[in-house]
Amino acid sequence: MRTQSTEKKRRIKKLNRVTPNLVLTYILVIALMLFSLLPIIYTFSTAFKPVNEILLFPPRFFVKKPTLQNFASLLTALSSSTVPFTRYIFNSIVSTAGTTLISVIICVMGTYGLVVHKPKGGKIITNLVISALMFSPYILQIPNYLVVVKSGLYNNFWALILPNVAVAYNFFLLQNFMGQIPLPLIEAARLDGAGEIKICARIVSPMLRPAIATLVVLTFVRSWNDSFSPLVFISSQAKKTLPLAMTTISGGLAVADLGRAGATMAAAFLTTLPPIIVFLCMQKQVMQTMAHSGIK
Repeated sequence: MRTQSTEKKRRIKKLNRVTPNLVLTYILVIALMLFSLLPIIYTFSTAFKPVNEILLFPPRFFVKKPTLQNFASLLTALSSSTVPFTRYIFNSIVSTAGTTLISVIICVMGTYGLVVHKPKGGKIITNLVISALMFSPYILQIPNYLVVVKSGLYNNFWALILPNVAVAYNFFLLQNFMGQIPLPLIEAARLDGAGEIKICARIVSPMLRPAIATLVVLTFVRSWNDSFSPLVFISSQAKKTLPLAMTTISGGLAVADLGRAGATMAAAFLTTLPPIIVFLCMQKQVMQTMAHSGIK
């Protein structure tokens, strides 16, 4: 017993030892983290810069005298439009929330049916979904446009939701996580008289909470930042989403008046903030998914 205790202490001491490789690893991780955060920090900093700091050369990274004038310029440009600013926010919330909710429901129910029930042809369906990962999503834009027009969904919120609810990567991620759920637990629920919908909603879904949170983050970020779909499927100004409206308006400001170019960064700040907030709220669950799903 004393020998095992001594060996255990020796191993713990070895693991806690600071080595050059460990220090180098921490330095590289911190450097990569800072490198990833620099564009976001610069965007946020520039959004609050006055005009004289924006036009400085060489540019200054951090703001020295913060101001809200850039947001005032942006709101002035938006107020001159026939569509109020709150309408763009409402459109983005509706399309993003609808896409996220329907996509998560479809992925959970689809993977539950394939993994738990193992129907005939299930492997073929899985292989087809995985093969879809090899194709660029832009290849589907022309077929999606034809389907939307033929279905009478053009210039409708459903045109922004339905083409984006079935994502191959979301299905692949959730399928890996679903395969780790013990099947005897589901069989026990069936013996207790629970139906398939109740099992999926009350037993399986809570166990998939980290994976579902990851799907919510991925779908929310993709749908919120999507300015291409509204550009193609929406013709009414009143139905444009916030990213598309910001791209159009801030681009016009930057071209028309360099002195109001800070409104471009203000628009970028407002557009980038919601996805960051969603990710920070679900960061713990996302990390759990990456640790337990086998995806590195």
